[in-house]
Amino acid sequence: MSKLVPIGAAAKALGVSTSTLRRWEAAGRLAPTRTEGGQRRYDVAALLPGIRPAPQSHRKTVAYARVSSHDQRADLERQKQVLELHCASHGWTFEVVSDLGSGMNYHKKGLKNLLDDIIEGNVGRLVLTHKDRLLRFGAELVFALCQARQVEVVVINQGADNSFEQELAGDVLEMMTVFSAKLHGSRSHRNQKLIDSMRKAAREAQCS
Repeated sequence: MSKLVPIGAAAKALGVSTSTLRRWEAAGRLAPTRTEGGQRRYDVAALLPGIRPAPQSHRKTVAYARVSSHDQRADLERQKQVLELHCASHGWTFEVVSDLGSGMNYHKKGLKNLLDDIIEGNVGRLVLTHKDRLLRFGAELVFALCQARQVEVVVINQGADNSFEQELAGDVLEMMTVFSAKLHGSRSHRNQKLIDSMRKAAREAQCS
């Protein structure tokens, strides 16, 4: 006899959120058993083989744009325009997700929502102007996730981003700030001097 488990245990076993299970139920993708008290119970063993991404035609196209700082808002708008024109020219129904934050930050709201949607099988296509708009380091892991979830990745410009050096310098400054805080009061003056020199070089590269 199959074991029935509560919604929290089922969500953990299937690698999705409880809200995703409720959404699948509302869409008719699954029908949990109900207890006399009305609580949901799931047969995980029976559900596992059937948990697959929705058909491509039912999944959305997401265009993702990002810049590192507030003074790059104009560039963010240009990215959005490029993405919108590209998607429209191919006749894709799409939505634009944007973030304002460092390429080193893995906790940006837009990025987190995008990853949740990919994991839950709601995205069929991801469109970027450049690969590093997604993340400075680790974009390949996201692309591997896309491949596993059968998400097409479209990178409009395969060459280097014109703002690469400036943003990379900003990311280095962010890293220096973190390292400096960790070294403060616990390391030698020589280490702090090295951090200050690297920070100065990064600022000069950012302004050049």
